[in-house]
Amino acid sequence: MDQRRDPRGALVRPYAVTRGRTEPSRDIALEAVLSSTPTQVAESRFAGHDKYRIATVCEGRAQSLAEIAAYTRMPLGVTRVLVADLVAEDLLTLHTAAPAEGFEERMNLLGRVLSGLREL
Repeated sequence: MDQRRDPRGALVRPYAVTRGRTEPSRDIALEAVLSSTPTQVAESRFAGHDKYRIATVCEGRAQSLAEIAAYTRMPLGVTRVLVADLVAEDLLTLHTAAPAEGFEERMNLLGRVLSGLREL
């Protein structure tokens, strides 16, 4: 149900949605890419209304944490806590942008490519 139509949406305080938690269980960057499968969406129905909405937003196409907050119209801090919960419960998949190993080499390569483009 859409919050604009649901009168309860305006009455629920953000801290009530996260059960008083203000810090996520794991650090997830604003630009982190998240997605969900139809199975994860189906299972998220039992995790609560807000978590189900987040999983639904990510079904079929990857979304950043910032986009999820915008699409669900939830405060970013609340979204960050709920997304971390969903990732921990395996109801949302977190895609890392770059693996930890080889990061330095990739950055050097990108630097060389940028330098080459600037010379053109």
